[in-house]
Amino acid sequence: MSRWRKLRGLLNAGVVLAVLGAAVFYGYRYWWEHRFDDEILAVAQKHGLSPFLVKAVVWRESRFDPNARGRKGEIGLMQIMPATAHEWAKAHGVAGFDPQQALFIPATTLDIGCWYLRRALDRWAGSTSDPVPFALAEYNAGRSNALRWATGPKPFDPRQFVSNVTYRTTRAYILTTQQQCQRYAARGHL
Repeated sequence: MSRWRKLRGLLNAGVVLAVLGAAVFYGYRYWWEHRFDDEILAVAQKHGLSPFLVKAVVWRESRFDPNARGRKGEIGLMQIMPATAHEWAKAHGVAGFDPQQALFIPATTLDIGCWYLRRALDRWAGSTSDPVPFALAEYNAGRSNALRWATGPKPFDPRQFVSNVTYRTTRAYILTTQQQCQRYAARGHL
């Protein structure tokens, strides 16, 4: 066998391996991003939220990792603080709630995160034409900060609000989450 033929055989084998590797990589990546779609749809419907918004928050908070832990103690898919989880448990009459275990359960963290997001959207609904940036700011930086950034006469201007956000990370959180939500919505499915 000539040297060229051996080289061509090796190149062909390399191409086949590269294609197989890419297929495995993209297949795994697709599975990773879509494995909670049914739960996201169900909990979004339960709380009257856009499933695209919920999925965008999950994407931004944990990149779909149910075992994610944040630097400040946030846990799970929607990066819920234990204090928020206790507040949810109290509001729903859940006795003996242990956030250190429960927040790693995707259905639980999705329910708590959507409950919190719905509550934030409802609070801002009468104050602006688009409560989403306000609710996302509240979700990311807390209610008191969101209130501090909402200035001027009502109805608050969403663009002015985002420019008033003094935390660079929260401003980026709002913008990237909304952009990802729009990408999901443009696809027409999760």
